Order: sequence, then structure tokens, then C-alpha cells
Amino acid sequence: MHQSQGSEKLNEEGAIETKVDTIDQRSPPGQNQLEPTNEGTTVVHLTRKQAHGSGVMGSAAAAVGNALGSARDAVFGKGKDRNHGAE
Repeated sequence: MHQSQGSEKLNEEGAIETKVDTIDQRSPPGQNQLEPTNEGTTVVHLTRKQAHGSGVMGSAAAAVGNALGSARDAVFGKGKDRNHGAE
């Protein structure tokens, strides 16, 4: 069995980049009975650290919050004079 070897570094974007040198075993489609070929390859894993509330999920959460606030304001009439004409 092949032992994988790896290294970690912080890339220019601030993400942790983990490179793992390993072996890719390939066999032609439909020919599973043939011995697979081994090719050296490098797999790169990126781990990005984001502040809470940033990125796509943070934007989506903010949009949902704004939509709920607008719906609440429409139902309860926030910002409008509810007593208009009731004098």
C-alpha cells in the first residue's frame, strides 16, 4: 500500500493549502479485469477561514432577515400613522 505524503502552507489568499502527493489507480472503462495503472498525482485541499456572517451564507441570511422585516412591517404597518382619519 502506498503512503501519502503532504504539506501545509498559508497561500496568498489567506487559505490553508494542504498538498498531498498520492497515487491515482486507473483502469480503462469496462475493462475491470485488467491491472490498473498507477499515476502519481497531487491533491490540493483548501481550507478558508471566514469571519462569521461573511460570504454567500452570510449574504443569504441578511437577505432573509430583510425580507422577514419587510413582511413584518407590511403586516403591522410600521412607519405609518395607524390612527390616520380616526379623530
